Amino acid sequence: MSFEGASLPGGPGKGHDRWCTTGSAAIVLDGASSFTPATADASEYVDHLMREISARISSPEDLGASLGEAIHATANQLRVKAGDGPSSTVLLARERESRLELLALGDSTAVVKTADGAVHRVTDDRLSRTAADLRRQYRSRLEAGAGYDDTHRTLLGELQRHERQLRNTDQGYWIAEAQPDASREAVRRDFVIDDVAWLVLATDGAQRVIDHLGLSWEDIALMDSAELAQLLQRLHSWEQFDDPAGKFLPRAKQHDDKVLVRWRSDS
Repeated sequence: MSFEGASLPGGPGKGHDRWCTTGSAAIVLDGASSFTPATADASEYVDHLMREISARISSPEDLGASLGEAIHATANQLRVKAGDGPSSTVLLARERESRLELLALGDSTAVVKTADGAVHRVTDDRLSRTAADLRRQYRSRLEAGAGYDDTHRTLLGELQRHERQLRNTDQGYWIAEAQPDASREAVRRDFVIDDVAWLVLATDGAQRVIDHLGLSWEDIALMDSAELAQLLQRLHSWEQFDDPAGKFLPRAKQHDDKVLVRWRSDS
């Protein structure tokens, strides 16, 4: 498999989104900061997790089992404790034995077009269903024009506390942090590789703006790395100049990190 990809941080520094490819596989991570400042930061966590997944993903082992081992190794190395550490969504794509295997843990999205013309989405939306009242409240304020004020930040703090309580529980959502068993709860989907026309992997910072603007995923699947980078900058500019206060697309902050990775069949 031959991939093209690009990333764009939401602010200064390299951000918390990562992507890499390893021949027949692609890995996309979207890190989130720890609730406890004394522990490892999100950048350190996703860098370690990326290395651990990359070292395992080309093995014949089950994709979920490889992810569980990578989470365990990362948590041990960084001394991350369940509920207090940084975390990350995980989106994996791997070609194995004439099949395309997909795994989603958290709210990154794989968009797949098959030979019959159908377009499929593989994502894990459980996080978005937690603390629904708080989410509606902060989004309603943004839609009304309140912007990213102190009340917005207070609501986000409350939302994060609720998320922390529900992290890696059956009543909440599952994410890569310190519990290897989270990998067993990932959303999985397989396709016959010869039936796949193209594949796009996206973190939510890119996916939500693409969907809001009605951009074509098929067009994105035709882009090379330079064109993907230009698209990410276009999305960032739309947030900055067309929707700086989150009125049209309510979101937690003006800019999120963004990653896009694509693969398409040569046939």
